[in-house]
Amino acid sequence: MTAIHVIGGGLAGSEAAWQIAEAGLEVVLHEMRPVRKTDAHQTEGLAELVCSNSFRSDDSQQNAVGLIHHELRQLGSLIMASADAHQVPAGSALAVDRDGFSNAVTEALNTHPRIRIEREEIAGLPPEDWQKVIIATGPLTSPALSQAVLEKSGEDALAFFDAIAPIVHFDSVDLNKAWFQSRYDKVGPGGTGKDYLNCPMDKDQYEAFIDALLAGESADFKEWEANTPYFDGCLPIEVMASRGRETLRHGPMKPMGLTNAHDPDVKAYAVVQLRQDNALGTLYNMVGFQTKLKYGAQADIFRMIPGLESAQFARLGGLHRNTFLNSPKVLDNTLRLKSDPRLRFAGQITGCEGYVESASVGCLAGLFAVMDVRDQAIVAPPATTAMGALLGHITGGHILREDGAGKPKSFQPMNVNFGLFPPIEAPTRDEEGKRFKGKEKAKAKKLAMTNRAKADFADWMSGLGLTKLAAE
Repeated sequence: MTAIHVIGGGLAGSEAAWQIAEAGLEVVLHEMRPVRKTDAHQTEGLAELVCSNSFRSDDSQQNAVGLIHHELRQLGSLIMASADAHQVPAGSALAVDRDGFSNAVTEALNTHPRIRIEREEIAGLPPEDWQKVIIATGPLTSPALSQAVLEKSGEDALAFFDAIAPIVHFDSVDLNKAWFQSRYDKVGPGGTGKDYLNCPMDKDQYEAFIDALLAGESADFKEWEANTPYFDGCLPIEVMASRGRETLRHGPMKPMGLTNAHDPDVKAYAVVQLRQDNALGTLYNMVGFQTKLKYGAQADIFRMIPGLESAQFARLGGLHRNTFLNSPKVLDNTLRLKSDPRLRFAGQITGCEGYVESASVGCLAGLFAVMDVRDQAIVAPPATTAMGALLGHITGGHILREDGAGKPKSFQPMNVNFGLFPPIEAPTRDEEGKRFKGKEKAKAKKLAMTNRAKADFADWMSGLGLTKLAAE
C-alpha cells in the first residue's frame, strides 16, 4: 500500500503521522529543519514549542481547551501522552518541559516501524505520484510551498499582519445598555436592519476610553515580523487614537445613524459596534478594534465600554504575521483542498490557533486520511464536541458576505472556545432545587456542555469502531 506523506513536523504533522501509523499504514514525515531553518524555531526537534510551554487549562469540565485534551487522550494522542509524561507544576494548567516534550515526540516517531522521517524541504506542490498528502506546515510555511498552495487554491494571500479584533461571548453583553440596530436601519442582503450590537458612550466616557488606549501597554513585534506590512491598511485602534482624539469617533466609533433604544432622546457621543461572528449567534466581533495592546490591558480597557463591563472574550485582539487558508471556501469538510483532493491540510495553516488545537486538527486529518485510504465513509466528530466544533469553525459556520459572493467575511484564526459549540439548555437549579446565580449558573452551563461533548464523542468513537484509549 502506498505511504501517506505528511509535510511538516510540528504538533499537527507529528500527531497526524502518529495516528496514521498506529492505524497500521505507512507514513513518510517530511520536515525541512535543519536543512532549511525558520525564523522562530531553535532546534531540529519535532513538535518544538516555540512560543509557550503551556497547553493551557487541563480542566475538561469547565474549559474547552481541557475538553480537547480529554478527546485527544481518548484517541491515543502522541502529543498528549508526551505532554503528560513531561508535565511541570502549573496549577490547573498543563505545562511541560519543552525539551523533554519535543525529545519524546521525536523519539516516538523516529522509532515507529511504520514511520520514515525525511529531512528535506518540499519546495512547491508535492509530486503527482504522492496519492495522499497532509500539509501541516503552520504559519511559517516555506515560501515556495506557500506560494504553490495559494496558487492551487485560487486564493490571494500573503504573509501579512493579520488584523484580529476581539470577539465577545454574546451572553456576556449587557442588553440593558446595548441595543440591536444597523446604521440608519439599513437592511442589506440577508439583513434585518438590526444586525449590529451597539454600545453607546457619552463624551466623558469617550475621553476616558481614549486616555486608557493611549496609556495602554502594547506588545512588541517579533524580529521576523518587523518588515511585514499591515494587511489592507488596517491600523491598531491605539495608533488611530494617537493621530487625534477624535479619529476613532469619526472612524469605527462614529455615532451617526444610530439611536439608543434605551434612551432615544440622548444622542451618543461615540458608539462601539459588535457584529455577529458565527452562524450560531453566540459570538460577536468588535468592529474595527484590531489592536496590539497586551491582553491584560485589552480586557481592562474594553470593559470600560458601556454594555461590556462583564464581557467575556472568546478571543482578544492582535496583529501578527500569519499565513492561513481561506479554509471555509477552499477546503471541504474533511480538510481536503477542493481543487486537489489528494491534498489535505492540518494545523495552523487551516485557521486554528494554539498548540492543542493544531494537534487536534492534525489528529483528525490523520484519521480522515486513514478512512480515505480504506474507502470508509468519513464521519467527523459531532459539532457538540471540542474537536467537532473546531472543525466546524475551520470548514464552515461563518457569516457570508453581503454581496452574496459566498466568501466568509469573518473567517479568522481561532482557539477552541465554548462560543463555537451549539447552545444547550443547562440546568437552572441544583440538586436541592436552589436556583443557580452568577458564576454558579455559568459553571452549570459549561458542565452541561462538556458532559454532552464527552457522551457524543464516545458515541462517535464507538460508531467508527475506535476503542477508548485513555481514561480521565
